[in-house]
Amino acid sequence: MDWTHYRFRARWELPAPPAVVYPVLERAEEYPRWWPQVREVNQLDDTTGVIRIRASLPYALTFTAREVRRDPAAGVLEIAMTGDLEGWARWTLTADGSGTLARYDQEVDLNRPLLRWFAVPGRPVFRLNHALMMRAGRRGLLAHLEAV
Repeated sequence: MDWTHYRFRARWELPAPPAVVYPVLERAEEYPRWWPQVREVNQLDDTTGVIRIRASLPYALTFTAREVRRDPAAGVLEIAMTGDLEGWARWTLTADGSGTLARYDQEVDLNRPLLRWFAVPGRPVFRLNHALMMRAGRRGLLAHLEAV
């Protein structure tokens, strides 16, 4: 097993339809407004940006995100990631009654030397850190959707 490789999945049930949720999720440069752990998004061009995140643990991760797929009809947003994290992340939105089921999938390898060094003893803590970040993101998105 490669202890520096992670697969994450989250499912967010949201009260707004995909046509409302998708435009919010496709504007990554606005994530810091509603997702507290996304500290900075600096756009480099129309499809690439540098993102800095910091969740509960006392470190920030910085990576370049490059758009791989933007398909509103299919409800898919996907990026490739390089930097402290190497891999990909994808949102898949489907209608769920009058709301949306937003599924987040991510598969990454840790590139940052300190995190690689703590890979084995820190694995449960890293997973918990990610879960807490996703929970806060869902809460932030819910509040943002109510304000829109």
